[in-house]
Amino acid sequence: LAPRNHPDIAAAVVKAWVPEGYHWMVQHHGVFQGYYFWHHLGGDRDAREEFRGHEHFELTAEFCAKYDQVAFDPDYPTPPLSHYEPLIRSVFSSGS
Repeated sequence: LAPRNHPDIAAAVVKAWVPEGYHWMVQHHGVFQGYYFWHHLGGDRDAREEFRGHEHFELTAEFCAKYDQVAFDPDYPTPPLSHYEPLIRSVFSSGS
């Protein structure tokens, strides 16, 4: 849907329903995910270092390492969307 700006779109969608740290993580995860592949495309894999010292840097780095990075592995076992529906409903029903 939005390969060039999906972090901004996703962050806008979840903003009202997640704590500020998770919103920041979603908004910036694209730069942090670049650590794993931008150098293969001629980019700067260390672009995330611009945010080093930010209170949510480690949260975002950990999210990308544990969850976002493995999402690119076609052999990674992924449950169907229905597996996540209860969690998604819970998060979006608790917002303001």
